[in-house]
Amino acid sequence: MLADMTIYYCPVDGTRSAITALTWCCPVCRGPWDLDFTPARGVGVNALPGGIDSLWRYKEFLPLDSSPISLGEGRTPLVPLTDTVSAKLDYLMPTLSFKDRGAVMLTELARRLGPDRVVADSTGNTGTSVAAYCARAGLPCTVYVPEGTSPKKTEQIRAHGARLVAVPGGREATALAARAAADEPGVFYASHVFNPHFLHGTKTYVYELWEDLGGRLPDALAVPVGNGTLLLGAALAVAELDALGLIETRPRLLAVQAEAVSPLAAAFHAGADDLLPASPAAPTLAEGIAIPRPPRARQILAAVRASGGTFLTVPEDGIREAQRDLAARGFYVETTGVACWAAVREGGEAVRGSVVVPLCGAGLKTGMAG
Repeated sequence: MLADMTIYYCPVDGTRSAITALTWCCPVCRGPWDLDFTPARGVGVNALPGGIDSLWRYKEFLPLDSSPISLGEGRTPLVPLTDTVSAKLDYLMPTLSFKDRGAVMLTELARRLGPDRVVADSTGNTGTSVAAYCARAGLPCTVYVPEGTSPKKTEQIRAHGARLVAVPGGREATALAARAAADEPGVFYASHVFNPHFLHGTKTYVYELWEDLGGRLPDALAVPVGNGTLLLGAALAVAELDALGLIETRPRLLAVQAEAVSPLAAAFHAGADDLLPASPAAPTLAEGIAIPRPPRARQILAAVRASGGTFLTVPEDGIREAQRDLAARGFYVETTGVACWAAVREGGEAVRGSVVVPLCGAGLKTGMAG
């Protein structure tokens, strides 16, 4: 069942839509949907169900209550890097990235709605996750990626049986091509940006931390930000846990971008509520967060400010060095996935107290940076 018949709503103009519709964005402003969903009260850290070793352990906090297509996603280890910094190993997921948290939610929703086909767009990891879960669900899937996407990622997408479409012109051109396909009849757009079910999947990252730390959260959560799906999921979980009276203090959000593509950091430090006029983006090793115009920019900026956090940026040499440093510690992580460690290891006033960084994708997806 679709829990309590939750509905989509537009945070900009209040437009509402049933989640049983295949309308992938607000028909008025063409912006992303949010979800009208509030978790039930009465579940504490000592009352979680036994025998479920996946993110569905937190089904009482999710808008979908179970999934037969689960691949065992979630429940990743939390290990120390220093006395104050710990890493959550989200690259130890079925498709080797944290995107499985959201992809299982999107694909389970698609399975219940029964579309003719599923469409996704990605720089690689989301596409891989959606392709894998669609294979598990028996759903036809097409994934749009930018030309130049890591060959290992495109190979993985094809291996799961999805049709791959490489789009010239970069990440924004890829998104536009997918959205044009999403407007066709009978298509479910498995968008990690526009569909809020993805955010309700990524929020389980924080629910796991809350459980692993005995009903509390660290002082700060460092999160890589492109489209902001992990950050917004984290902010959602923190708000829910606080509203349910399950945490005493809320962590700061440390949002991390590559210097080469950092539109949100520029807007944040300029005191803006939305993106500044576009500036040219340079190539970056952190391809997964190289998003020049994230559609949820206003929500991301507001979430970081409300948490008392900030934006940090990392240069390309810092990404290379962080990847080598993590490998020397035993963690083989892709170049996007090391961005938070690159920012946090430099220290500074923003990085104080206990901090958790996510290691988001496996190094096998990109190899070592040159």
